[in-house]
Amino acid sequence: MKDRVVLITNVEHFVGRPVAAELAAQGATVVCHDRSFADAAEAEAFAAANPVLAVVRAQTPAEIVAAAIEACGRIDTVVCNDAGAALRAPIEAARVDDLRAALEEMVVFPFEMASAVVPHMKERKSGKILFITSATPLRGLPNYSMYVAARGATNALTVSLAQELGRDNIQVNAIAPNYVESPTYFPPELVNDPATLARMTRNVPLKRLGKPEEVAALVAFYASDRSDFITGHVMPFAGGWA
Repeated sequence: MKDRVVLITNVEHFVGRPVAAELAAQGATVVCHDRSFADAAEAEAFAAANPVLAVVRAQTPAEIVAAAIEACGRIDTVVCNDAGAALRAPIEAARVDDLRAALEEMVVFPFEMASAVVPHMKERKSGKILFITSATPLRGLPNYSMYVAARGATNALTVSLAQELGRDNIQVNAIAPNYVESPTYFPPELVNDPATLARMTRNVPLKRLGKPEEVAALVAFYASDRSDFITGHVMPFAGGWA
């Protein structure tokens, strides 16, 4: 990973921090974005706690990409670490406004990130786009249709962009977790309760939750030159659940 520049979005959510730490440990130059960095104090606190990372305070995808290129000269890999609320609601009670919000966070934003970075990657004839999505669309999840639909759209985007961008030596893949410890979906207050943990892992063939560090190791593989012949792949990371 040495001499590679990796941009991670929404780093304070989902598996962002472990991914950033793993990539930095492997020698990558890691550029981090988070919406909270609009607050200068938040950005400074993150930078102070993670001295090996560069931080961009820009908010729109075009601005984020431009700021990362200005800071580091190029972007080799974008890790779209997108997260949104997994709202539980039967279809007859689901609110269209909640669906639109899910699509905005988990489909529109990564779509715009890809749109913003692709011209730079095409010019260099090299690049990787990696979406962190969910395994739920691969199997379905009753009463979570809004979340599953949004995640499924980005899984489909992965396959389509891989076909489109392969001629420019740009690989597009997705890692699709479920049942992974994270502050966003499986926070410590749930994981540390034995009864809740047993109930959550009942349907997981490996009978445990995944570790965010395990996701980070897989991200590092996809971000490296070891994955140069892999594209259009939606990789389930769910302990056999999907």
